[in-house]
Amino acid sequence: MSKHTFEQYAISSTVSRIVEGLGFKQPTPIQQQVLPPALRGESLIGQSHTGSGKTHAYLLALFSRMDENADAVQFVITAPTRELAIQIHEEVKKAVKHAGKQEIWRSKLLIGGTDKQKMVEKLASNPPHIVVGTPGRILDMVKEEAVDLYQAKSFVLDEADLMLDLGFIEEVDQILVRMAENVQMLVFSATIPERLQPFLKKYLTNPVHIQIEDDKPSPETMEHRLISLRHKQPGEVIMDITKAIQPYLAIIFTNGKGLADELAEDLMSRGLETGVLHGGLSPRERKRVLKEIQNLRYQYIVATDLAARGIDIQGVSHVINAQMPKEEEFYIHRVGRTARAGLEGTAINLYQEADLPLIQKLEKKGLSFQFYEVKQGEWKEVNAYNERQIREKKETDLDKQAKQLVRRPKKVKPGYKKKMKKQAEQNKRRLKQNRFKKK
Repeated sequence: MSKHTFEQYAISSTVSRIVEGLGFKQPTPIQQQVLPPALRGESLIGQSHTGSGKTHAYLLALFSRMDENADAVQFVITAPTRELAIQIHEEVKKAVKHAGKQEIWRSKLLIGGTDKQKMVEKLASNPPHIVVGTPGRILDMVKEEAVDLYQAKSFVLDEADLMLDLGFIEEVDQILVRMAENVQMLVFSATIPERLQPFLKKYLTNPVHIQIEDDKPSPETMEHRLISLRHKQPGEVIMDITKAIQPYLAIIFTNGKGLADELAEDLMSRGLETGVLHGGLSPRERKRVLKEIQNLRYQYIVATDLAARGIDIQGVSHVINAQMPKEEEFYIHRVGRTARAGLEGTAINLYQEADLPLIQKLEKKGLSFQFYEVKQGEWKEVNAYNERQIREKKETDLDKQAKQLVRRPKKVKPGYKKKMKKQAEQNKRRLKQNRFKKK
């Protein structure tokens, strides 16, 4: 079977230089499917998980359609978090450099936490070809008339489901009503929740739908461990775990900002140097924490799901779920922070009885969990939560058939239950004899 190459797509010679400069040899599955329709200017919905190569799937297509003589915004790329917007803009800058177009292709990062007035002035004096940013700040600049998006050819909505969860879809809607009706829409999302459908129907007519199925929900190099909380506090159990592991970097996930702050405070009071990362931090605090993470100040970071989706933190060796997420997809995204680029990784999950339905769903998806506890700094394997259920004698088909054959009396007399039980036993013996004769 022939290998896919970038040369087989209608990319420009300039974009070929970008591909070469980035060291790409073969397009990833999402790139193979996104490039043809995106290059034709068609709208699409792309579903794929972290690390699939979707950012370059749309960037290469956009750059191929660049008209450098048009002095206006041509492409708008929106992301739900500042960190993700910064990462995308960094990739844009790299691509522009490899294309050798630093003096011609202009890009602008529009995110909060920066001086609004200075941004307005810069945009007025030097309008960009490419805008990358968060919906709120892009909308601010449009309302200030610092940037005009009407001539833009394409609009990218990255991490659409997270955009919905964080409540930014209304701002995206307000941006789009100020753009041309025939703008190309490139929507990327790990999941397509039902609540996103009205938005998609409003702005996309017969889009190409691309879905990249992972062979497995998590890498083969990933190990999934379960530890029962048994009425203990998460902080207490995590401190036990820290005696048994030596992480390069561990992310500890909680369900919400308040819980993240509480747990981080608890761990610090127990003497564990811990960073905290969630959407409630001010831009300055968040920037400081990310810098400290890069400088390896922390071995442990307490975070919310926002960090799992919007930030690429390098070198994560362990993921600890202090609280199990509510949905399967969130579990996949959390553990996807580790075991990347072929490295090994461990997911450690603190669970309660209420989490068992989620664990069972994940097992059906092909994940394999091992059950442990930590004693005196050592891992000790324990029985699975359903060990007793497995051992317990299940009612056989024979038992059911035997009971069905019992005639229930029309009038209930004393001792009828005992008689029915005896009759069921007789029926069972008869059924067994019949089976034996047939053999």
